[in-house]
Amino acid sequence: RGIPVRRLGSAALDLAYVAAGRFDGFWEVELHPWDMAAGVLLVQEAGGRVTHYGNRAFSLGRDSIVATNHHIHDELVTALDEVYQ
Repeated sequence: RGIPVRRLGSAALDLAYVAAGRFDGFWEVELHPWDMAAGVLLVQEAGGRVTHYGNRAFSLGRDSIVATNHHIHDELVTALDEVYQ
C-alpha cells in the first residue's frame, strides 16, 4: 500500500505536526535526544503513540523513533519492519 511522505527537515517540527494532526506519522533514525524530546512530549500529550522500530518502548537513549496519531501506528511499524529488515 502506498502512502504519501513529506519531510520538513526538522524532527521537532515533524513531531509537532503529528501532534497537531497535520501529519499522520513520522519516523527517523540517527537522531539525538534534543531532536526528539519536545516533540515526543507533544505527540504523547495529544494522544499519539511513540515507539522505536519493532514497536519497542520509546527511550531518549536510542536514536530511532516512530510517532503517529495512534490510529496508524501498528500499520506503520509493520511497514517499516518489512523495509528495514
